[in-house]
Amino acid sequence: MKVFLGGTCNESTWREVLIAMLEIDYFNPVVKDWTVGCQAEEIKQREECDMVLYVITSEMLGVYSIAEVVDDSNKRPAKTVFCFIREGLNKSQIKSLEAVGRMVESNGGKLCENLKHVSNFLNNNR
Repeated sequence: MKVFLGGTCNESTWREVLIAMLEIDYFNPVVKDWTVGCQAEEIKQREECDMVLYVITSEMLGVYSIAEVVDDSNKRPAKTVFCFIREGLNKSQIKSLEAVGRMVESNGGKLCENLKHVSNFLNNNR
């Protein structure tokens, strides 16, 4: 089992925290120098990984990860997992992300409450 680690970049540390809890393989798309080749590998891994995870944190600047999780929950619902970390988010952001989570769930994806929930879900479904 292998999981794609999508979501907030921008020096967010959620990936390191989660990786320490995982008992499965993973693809981390974050690289120091983003190139066209890196983008192609990310697209390939997103399609090939058994699960695609998107974690949103308060460090998020762009919104493309939201588009990706909704897209994947439509195209690959059984392998899509969404989580957002409430810390640092305001009430409006939380309300919006809760709506995204409901959308992911209604499409057949999985909504997790925190990184521990994510790791338990992934480790127990390998």
